[in-house]
Amino acid sequence: MLMSNRGRPARLHYLPGTYRVLSAGDHVVCAVTKQAIPLGELKYWSAERQEAYVNAEAVMKAEGLS
Repeated sequence: MLMSNRGRPARLHYLPGTYRVLSAGDHVVCAVTKQAIPLGELKYWSAERQEAYVNAEAVMKAEGLS
C-alpha cells in the first residue's frame, strides 16, 4: 500500500497541533509556495484555513505579516 501512495498528494484535515489523513499520499502542497512537503517533514499548517506551509516564512506570508 505504501508504494502505491508514492508521488501522490495526501488530503489532510488539519487540527490544532495534529492532522488527520483523509486520503493517503506521501506529501501535501504548500499553500504559499506550491512546493511539495513530504508528510514526514510537515510542521506548519493552519487549522482555520486548512492549509499547509513549507516553513515559517510561508506562514508569515499567509498571515499577511511579510
